[in-house]
Amino acid sequence: MASTLHTDPPLTRWRPHAAVLAFGAFAVGTDGFVVAGLLPPIATSLHVSVAAAGQLVTVFAIAYAVFAPVLAALTASWPRRRVLVTALTLFAVGNAVTALAPGFGLILASRVIAGAGAAMFTATASATAAMLAGERERGRAISIVMLGMTSSLVLGAPLGTVIGGLLDWRITMWVVTALALLAVPAIAWRLPPVHGNGSRGLRAFLAPLRDRRIIAVLATTVVAFVGIYIPYTYISEIFAPAASGGSTLAVLLLAFGLAGTAGNLTAGRLADRYGPRRVIVIVTLTLAAAFVLTPLGRDTLAAAVVAVVVTGFLSFSVTTPQQHLMITMAGPGSGMVTSLYQSALYLAVSLSGALGAFGLEWQGAARLPWLAALLMLAAAVLTAVTARRSPSPPPSR
Repeated sequence: MASTLHTDPPLTRWRPHAAVLAFGAFAVGTDGFVVAGLLPPIATSLHVSVAAAGQLVTVFAIAYAVFAPVLAALTASWPRRRVLVTALTLFAVGNAVTALAPGFGLILASRVIAGAGAAMFTATASATAAMLAGERERGRAISIVMLGMTSSLVLGAPLGTVIGGLLDWRITMWVVTALALLAVPAIAWRLPPVHGNGSRGLRAFLAPLRDRRIIAVLATTVVAFVGIYIPYTYISEIFAPAASGGSTLAVLLLAFGLAGTAGNLTAGRLADRYGPRRVIVIVTLTLAAAFVLTPLGRDTLAAAVVAVVVTGFLSFSVTTPQQHLMITMAGPGSGMVTSLYQSALYLAVSLSGALGAFGLEWQGAARLPWLAALLMLAAAVLTAVTARRSPSPPPSR
């Protein structure tokens, strides 16, 4: 396989190291999630429509999707600590430029820089945590790193939305920059040595793509996360009747994040116990039903909170089993494969921004969750069909 991570046998006390990686994921996740809550003030400040401002999410996601496997190949032989520190530094630079940029064009360019840094970090962090924990607790290790992402929904995104609403959205971007820089010394001092020792270049990039099982999981990832991120990217529009102000929108983001944190941790344990494929199929089918019912929660804040809690819990119950499945398939090549997973995920984010903008303009916000429901149903079918062709990895008991 293209990229191999070398470390000592699985650590008995791997959780503190995974927690350090989760702290970095918190910084990256805050940036990725908070922009959705800042779309109205960004649009007003830059004199563009909300749909146009939503393309900041799209550009970030495209950069992430493109750079995740490319940078993984180029840094395959680097120590993981160096990759992670470099990634957060690049990420911080991109966000500083976003905060300083006077116009929409330069802000779009700065999102490319931030997306590249985020891509380097997240894929490396997940693979490193999985390697430190070992095979039997791989799902738990990934879920802890992803806990940083869901915690950014609980704390970072709502706080950033409030700051953007009360002060200025640029202040929020400075806060994100500071979070990334704070994570750098923690990772540099605490992470044990984990070394890359793989080939670089196009051969490394293409090697995992020769495995049809991996291609199937990547395709399912794109379909599933287009469905998941359409409602999230345009949450301010879908629930506008119930949450028209920055403070009430922050309440919804907080509810989504708390529910997502619980879903992520639950899914990691279930994937270890029952196998990731089974978890993916059940969650995507349930999420499809939840999205069908989401428009019923648009009119009152209480109903909106219920809808957001249910969909948030289920949405973050997908990502850990998907990564678990890919890392199990790849074996020691998990570094490159997780970068491809992140690439597929953020390709989905970029598509969700564009597809959601189209749906917002032509069909209205109320119908966006129904489009998401169709995509979740398709993801469940794809996972079930591919399971017949390639057996699921054995669960850990």
